[in-house]
Amino acid sequence: MTTLKDVAKLAGVTVTTVSRVLNNRGYISNETRGKVMSAMKSLDYQPNELARSLIFQRSRIIGVIVPSIAHPFFGLLVNALEYEATKRGYKILLANSRHDEEKELAYLDMLKRNKVDGIILASRTIEIKPFLNANLPLLSYDRELSPDIPMVSADNFEGGRLIARHLIARGCRNLLYISGSSNVRQFSTQRGNGFLEVCEASGRHFAVYETEEASFDSLQYEASITKALDKNPQIDGIFASSDVIAAQVIRQLTARGKRVPDDIRVAGFDDVQIASLLQPALTTVHQPIEAMAVQMLEILERKMNGTPTPSKTILPVELVIREST
Repeated sequence: MTTLKDVAKLAGVTVTTVSRVLNNRGYISNETRGKVMSAMKSLDYQPNELARSLIFQRSRIIGVIVPSIAHPFFGLLVNALEYEATKRGYKILLANSRHDEEKELAYLDMLKRNKVDGIILASRTIEIKPFLNANLPLLSYDRELSPDIPMVSADNFEGGRLIARHLIARGCRNLLYISGSSNVRQFSTQRGNGFLEVCEASGRHFAVYETEEASFDSLQYEASITKALDKNPQIDGIFASSDVIAAQVIRQLTARGKRVPDDIRVAGFDDVQIASLLQPALTTVHQPIEAMAVQMLEILERKMNGTPTPSKTILPVELVIREST
């Protein structure tokens, strides 16, 4: 059976250098890396993942728990995390909880059994004690869970302010905010707070509607939108807390014979692909998904290595103005 020594001998390098190439550790020149990879290919060398994890006490696997991979935003986030993890020599083990707390806890047990090096938690559930007791490096997306768990998020508060200022500048006087449930302690609820702060300061009339449960149920969104539009016929500007909700708003407005943006201006949040494909194309707030993924991997890796990490990392957002406003 081919060994590291065989690869090192053929490549003309040390066993330590081969090990560094395999584990993506330290600086290795492209020339040296090429020699090692060529030798591995020539010898048909297949690294033994189990043996490597035993030697280095690392599995090079990161667990990622999301509430719904079907939601466009989380699909993009997982894609960015996988790309960045691969660059750093890690693999992603994805857990899709579907907003089910029991399922989430079962996934936690599964991740522990698979000896993941750390977990990125994008959970929407409330219970955090089992994760704190798991004795694993944790990083949270968009939720402040504990002083010991670093969080990465976009500047949701400023994003809400940007939308409010934009709609007011466009002449809107009666504004509506539609969102998911605020019962979940997410940093993203700040986008509504920022929006309402500007509305109050400007003296604009506003109303708020949210779903009853913390899920991405399109029927719940539709019911909330219907109720909001029925009770607020004077509305001339709507901010939806996500592009997916905004798409449903535009569909309902069209069905009611309302023109966007002539009768009612609509804006969303996230800047997922659907935003640019809608008719009219959706004004929204761009979340820096790729930059957030980089920060998540950098901070989690520091956490795994036992080095200090910031408790909170907030990345700037950008207003993207399109046809819907």
